[in-house]
Amino acid sequence: MSTYVIKRYHKDHYSIWNSFIDTAKNGTFLFKRDFTEYHSDRFQDFSLLVFDQDKLIGVLPANVKGTEVYSHLGLTYGGLILKKRIGGERVKNMVHQIIDFLRLHDITDLYVKSIPVFYHQQPSNEFLFFLSELGAKPYRRDLNLAIDYQRPFTIHKSKLKHYKKRAGLGFEIREEDDFSVFWNQVLKPRLKEKHDTKPVHTIEEIHLLKHNFPKAIQQFVILLDNEVLGGITVFKTKEVVKSQYGAVTDKGETHRALDFLFISLIEKYKNEGYRFFDMGTVTDNNYGLLKQKEELGCEIYTQDFYRLSL
Repeated sequence: MSTYVIKRYHKDHYSIWNSFIDTAKNGTFLFKRDFTEYHSDRFQDFSLLVFDQDKLIGVLPANVKGTEVYSHLGLTYGGLILKKRIGGERVKNMVHQIIDFLRLHDITDLYVKSIPVFYHQQPSNEFLFFLSELGAKPYRRDLNLAIDYQRPFTIHKSKLKHYKKRAGLGFEIREEDDFSVFWNQVLKPRLKEKHDTKPVHTIEEIHLLKHNFPKAIQQFVILLDNEVLGGITVFKTKEVVKSQYGAVTDKGETHRALDFLFISLIEKYKNEGYRFFDMGTVTDNNYGLLKQKEELGCEIYTQDFYRLSL
């Protein structure tokens, strides 16, 4: 078995880490250090790098809580990020040596949330397979709704009917660099009213992320008579567009402004050549939200969560 060198992330690894993410077969900008560290005050980093001699062949974005390591809890998905054309046997060796490293550091449990398959530039299921061989067990599975642009997809006829009916209302769709209006006038009040919660990102954090990743993060708002009725925040990777946030005001709901904006963006990114439109997960048996996303053309994928006791 080949022997690899496992190292915990240090700021000196910043450039090599980011360069690796750019070429990895399952990397996205969420794994860049300027993303994983925007909320470093909330997470104790335990990210790992795997070297074959002096060549970086894998990284594991992670944080630690007590004696438990998590594929980074501040990210939507995670796991072992791999170089292209690495081969299954080498990944198996990497997994065994990562586990040995964790045990040497008195870690008792490893928690992993998988990367949805449509974010893979190449199939990248080795990590979860070899973790399962070591005894990792699934403890949660979420529904993930997405449109595959390379497959026929159908937007429900009632949504298309309302879309066409409202096309003459005079809606304006605008991209903005300042997220403040959407955040403060639409998103935060709506989440508070509907779910008694707040956005994962503060306005300061989303502006910082926009500054760090100006091409990957976009904010769209929909207006009628110069009044903002709603908006959608978009995260873009190489092949996938994800609606990170979407919300409307009461007036926007009356005018079905969010559906209008979603359908407009679905068409926009299809024409731009993206492969998938990711509308996120559905949890807590929220079948109303599930139906809404299916009627916008989405199909069901899954995101699995695993625990390995060491």
